[in-house]
Amino acid sequence: MENFDVLVVGGGAAGYFGAITAAQARPGLRVLLVERGAQPLAKVRISGGGRCNVTHACFEARPLSARYPRGSRALLAAFSRFQPVDTVEWFERRGVRLKTEGDGRMFPETDRSESVIECLECEAQGAGVEVRLRCGVENLRPSPEGGWDAELSGSGGQWVRARRVLVATGGWRDGGLAAALSGLGHQIERPVPSLFTFHVEEDWVRSLAGVSVAQACVSASEGGLVETGPVLFTHWGLSGPAILRLSAWGARELNELGYKFGVRVRWSVEKTEEQLQAVFQEMRVKHPGKAVANTPLFQIPGRLWERLLVLAGVPALERWNQLQRQSAVALAGRILRTELKVVGKSMHKDEFVTCGGVSLKQVDFKTMESRVSPGLFFAGEVLDVDGITGGFNFQAAWTTGWLAGQAMALGG
Repeated sequence: MENFDVLVVGGGAAGYFGAITAAQARPGLRVLLVERGAQPLAKVRISGGGRCNVTHACFEARPLSARYPRGSRALLAAFSRFQPVDTVEWFERRGVRLKTEGDGRMFPETDRSESVIECLECEAQGAGVEVRLRCGVENLRPSPEGGWDAELSGSGGQWVRARRVLVATGGWRDGGLAAALSGLGHQIERPVPSLFTFHVEEDWVRSLAGVSVAQACVSASEGGLVETGPVLFTHWGLSGPAILRLSAWGARELNELGYKFGVRVRWSVEKTEEQLQAVFQEMRVKHPGKAVANTPLFQIPGRLWERLLVLAGVPALERWNQLQRQSAVALAGRILRTELKVVGKSMHKDEFVTCGGVSLKQVDFKTMESRVSPGLFFAGEVLDVDGITGGFNFQAAWTTGWLAGQAMALGG
């Protein structure tokens, strides 16, 4: 049986970061990383449309932790030890400079996720981390000689022994390893999708696929969920940051509803109904002969404006000096209160994230070590931790991976 100091299960962001951190913190440590798939760091590769949203420019622990629907309290202390400023410094010391976009998301200056992947793979190789692909863990049990014995898949039933094991397999999924962890006494919070787009019943919404609104306010009919931000029309319904944030905060409530619920969209975030009517009156005076359909207001895209006019019953050729008060009231109502029916969901292709996983009560967030099974560590999405869209899930992976790597290397 091969012996290792550290076994890392999972070749994603948290697993790689944990393995590298352990190996670099204690040179000579024998570290094995196993990844079930044929390609490691798969989510890093597709994140941000292939650019990799590495982290977010939020450099204070408390506001940073507030971006996590699950895990905010546990992460607060963790972020005091490793947070986005540390992530930026870590990558830049290794030649990957990051840039900040207007919404706070941080990407490599190259706009290539491969820059991040190449950096992580190079650091792992340089630190002596052994990486085995198409290789997972089917079973895990305490070793009679101390440490852990793990049965590897794809290796003819080979077993290896490790003093410490880091589980960083991503979103919780059933299988041999999951059964072993549960058998050791770990409580598992039921996993459900966290970041997802809304399938909408109304055909007119789907007809606007590709149209984006810079600022809209979306509220769900259940749970008091409200989010403001960009909204994108898709062939299935609605997406964009406001929708994804709403889906994250309401992950469990919306799952219990079977993803069938109502939403209300406010297309003009700042204007009251009285202010809308004042603008309409101003258009009647200043541009009486212009067609209402040809003069979209309140930064509403033209195609959406035309559709709102139809929904409000305003004739296609209506001019501003012809707009009756009843029609103006109906139009304002559509701008401020568009009611839609959500009938399903699609996972956001760049950020497949679930809430649920290993209960945070059973993990010491100073070290990421299990409180149930000493010598066993957790990092990343396998925990009941998830953030809103914008680089927060990767930051949780870097932070928990770093804490686990440090603890595994320096714990004797």
